[in-house]
Amino acid sequence: MKEVRVRFAPSPTGPLHIGGVRTALYNYLFAKKNGGKMILRIEDTDQTRFVPGAEQYIVESLDWCGIKFDESDYVGGAFGPYKQSNRKHLYKQYSDELLAKGCAYIAFDTAEELDKYRKEAEANKQTFIYNCQSRKHLRNSLTMSKEEVDKLMADGTPYTVRFMIPENREIVMHDLIRGEVRVQTNTLDDKVLFKSDGMPTYHLANIVDDHLMQISHVIRGEEWLPSMPLHVMLYEAFGWEAPQFAHLPLLLKPDGNGKLSKRDGDRLGFPVFPMYWVDPKTGDTAMGYKQSGYYPEAFINMLALLGWNPGTEQEIFTMDELIQAFSLERCSKSGAKFNVEKTKWFNHEWLMRKSNEEVGKDYQAWLKAEKNLDVPLDFAVKVAGLVKDRVNFVKEIWDQSFFFFEAPTEYDPVTVKKRWKENSAETMLKVKEVIKGIEPFSLANIDETLNNWITSNELNMGLVMNGLRLMVVGAGKGPHIGEILELLGKEETLKRIDAGVKVLG
Repeated sequence: MKEVRVRFAPSPTGPLHIGGVRTALYNYLFAKKNGGKMILRIEDTDQTRFVPGAEQYIVESLDWCGIKFDESDYVGGAFGPYKQSNRKHLYKQYSDELLAKGCAYIAFDTAEELDKYRKEAEANKQTFIYNCQSRKHLRNSLTMSKEEVDKLMADGTPYTVRFMIPENREIVMHDLIRGEVRVQTNTLDDKVLFKSDGMPTYHLANIVDDHLMQISHVIRGEEWLPSMPLHVMLYEAFGWEAPQFAHLPLLLKPDGNGKLSKRDGDRLGFPVFPMYWVDPKTGDTAMGYKQSGYYPEAFINMLALLGWNPGTEQEIFTMDELIQAFSLERCSKSGAKFNVEKTKWFNHEWLMRKSNEEVGKDYQAWLKAEKNLDVPLDFAVKVAGLVKDRVNFVKEIWDQSFFFFEAPTEYDPVTVKKRWKENSAETMLKVKEVIKGIEPFSLANIDETLNNWITSNELNMGLVMNGLRLMVVGAGKGPHIGEILELLGKEETLKRIDAGVKVLG
């Protein structure tokens, strides 16, 4: 079997959409499943849309996701350079080859002329296409003499090289996800392959580079499906063996129809990019999954199941498990609707898989960054271990544990009304005396002593324990009361009882 070689080939025109990350992920999973190579190629032929910093953003985002490349300008490889602007010298010879074979032609139509044709067609409720019919009447080497063409070229007249789509032919193609695809050539336009500025368009550079880099499978988004007939015909024109194609389903917005966009994320409050992005031209910013508190494992796990299913009930996958389970045959043809709440669920599941030490370390860093609190690691680890099952993100631990770091100065009025009775202050002072005598101040001793005291005095367990919780937390929330007291320590617990009784009376 031919070696599996796949590529992810983004354009540095802005931040990497999560649909692009999923494309990279599926390429990576396919390559690793089949013992192949994963290549990163930067397709920057369109210099007018180039955005400074976008390439570095793409590289850093994929690295955060755990998607590693076997070949790129960053790790090396035998088929470099892996950036199209550094391969500029390669493409003209292939454009010239197509011209010599009669598979392409030179067109001198200006942008203004083409715009005029489009407007005239629109006025007649038609669509202008530069195709097998219209090319017979336009300014190109098919309608002009060789002398006219040579003179215009010698005079430096701007031109493009267009592929000559054959007339009256049905192109039959095979897609690994969609099966047989048939297209009539008369419905296709003659795409520009090369421009007079010496730069190829996406179509020519893409095909040439895939051939030269020995790409075996082209796995890309559904939006490229309309380009498949042209690409297949280009391979045919060059006499090259075409790779196998697979076009992935679109990621759809959570509500309504249509492709998932940044506007959907802004509107509904979730990221559509892997990492935070600042547009260097406009200053506009965009949220990122990393900065929003998602673990890369959760992000990748979620993306993998948007458009692919393992055929089992399993939902939580490590990267290695995804590699073992992945196959293009189980990719969907239809679009995958994005689910915001399910994405949070994945992060919760991965947070629960993390050790208390890992989560505690992350929480310690968050406390320093967001609250300017210097907390010992062992304390942060203990706090995280008590409440992590209640949250989806490390940053949410604060709402479940703030009382470990600051004594209450106010008391939740709803809890006070429900839990603080006429004799509660007297009861809390008695509880304080009981707590004073607990040695050692461990969870087991705290629970046993308090339970025995409440039972022997025939008191209401709920009222006593909830009253005590109100004293130390300031509200009716938090983990088991014994765990709270143990972590706070005896001295701090006694202080809080005194302060609570003083305020509530």
